[in-house]
Amino acid sequence: MNYDKIVQGIMDIGESLLCTGAEIYRVQDSIDRMCASYGFLRQDVFVIQNNIQITVETKEHEMITQIRHVETTGFNYDRLDALNGLSRYICTNRPDDEELQKRYREIMDAPTQKAWIIVLAQIVGGTSFAVFFGCNFGDALIALVLSVFIVFFGKWLEKWEENLLIYNLILSFLSEVFVVLAFRAGITGHPDWIMIGVVMLLVSSLGLINGIRDVMQANFISGFLEIMNSLLGAFGIAFGIALAMMLMKWNGTDHFVINPSVWIQIVSCTIGCIGYASWFGIRGKRMVYSGIGAFITWGIYLLAFACNGNNFYSVIISSCFVAAYAYMMSRLMKSPSTLFLTGSVFPLMPGARLYYMMAGMVAGKYAIAFEHLTVIAETCIGIAFGFWIIDIVVRNIRKTGKKLQTDHSLYIGLNDSRKCRKRLR
Repeated sequence: MNYDKIVQGIMDIGESLLCTGAEIYRVQDSIDRMCASYGFLRQDVFVIQNNIQITVETKEHEMITQIRHVETTGFNYDRLDALNGLSRYICTNRPDDEELQKRYREIMDAPTQKAWIIVLAQIVGGTSFAVFFGCNFGDALIALVLSVFIVFFGKWLEKWEENLLIYNLILSFLSEVFVVLAFRAGITGHPDWIMIGVVMLLVSSLGLINGIRDVMQANFISGFLEIMNSLLGAFGIAFGIALAMMLMKWNGTDHFVINPSVWIQIVSCTIGCIGYASWFGIRGKRMVYSGIGAFITWGIYLLAFACNGNNFYSVIISSCFVAAYAYMMSRLMKSPSTLFLTGSVFPLMPGARLYYMMAGMVAGKYAIAFEHLTVIAETCIGIAFGFWIIDIVVRNIRKTGKKLQTDHSLYIGLNDSRKCRKRLR
């Protein structure tokens, strides 16, 4: 067996997992398991956002090291699901290098989500969250037009600008200018609500949350890189909105507003999350289950907030549900939990607070701006903390299950040996 080609194939899968939106720990664990399945005496795996390193020792005591620089990452959860299935197949069947490469190419050459579906999903997501944050029918139409602009102009812009800060700054600046002009022309009466809903298309809070989770698990390098990348995107949104507000002499509103109807909140965020799930490449039943998870998540948050009135505790409770739900669905659907986690947690993302914070800063209301910044921080930490709680519970359940299984096997073996001794007598 050509171990150099095997390691190269495993490296290809790891790189593709990273590029399709897999978490750092998932990529590292998948590579480690695949290497172990081939019987290497030792394997050392190191993964961060833009670099993968693998060193293995073969049975012949030959050392093989490969390093891969990863230039771009994104989201394609349908391909992530297929690659995750391939890594499971490799661990079970240990294919040779030719079969491994063949199966990998089949996944990479398979058709992805159609472009018009992705565009429609983004538009539905942006418009639905505009309704979630209080927009009426007329405002929703303006939000739809703005979502179309962000989607198509964003696709053109990403060909020329790879820096996330500049990319988000340009889009958020132009979007804010658009809604302010629409308000002054008398087309809409709630430009802030429209902007808040549509800006969810640019929010990258999930990376911040994953970064906090990595830091909590002592993966400091990958965690801090993830946090810094997400903050870069958030700064771009904030600077773009602030620049447009200053140039247009628009202070906006600085107090948090959400649709007063609970049912409209739940339905609109569910539709929006289904849209975002489709945008991330999730298809079929998995997309529907993401919407169901979002529906229940926001319902739990509202119920928890009504009982205790504390945002931090309510976020922890609802994010615990999200993590548990994603874990259960991953077992039922044989898919990575990321598919269900991303869509279901979206209603908790503090994108609106980012807008209100910048409105407060521009208006010179620094106390209010700081209050919104505090809510952003406590929400992100609360989501990460909820995920962490479920992660600890799941890991301990697995350890207990393995221990019970081992103890049961020892008991069966001991019982069988006693029976054998009786027969010999």
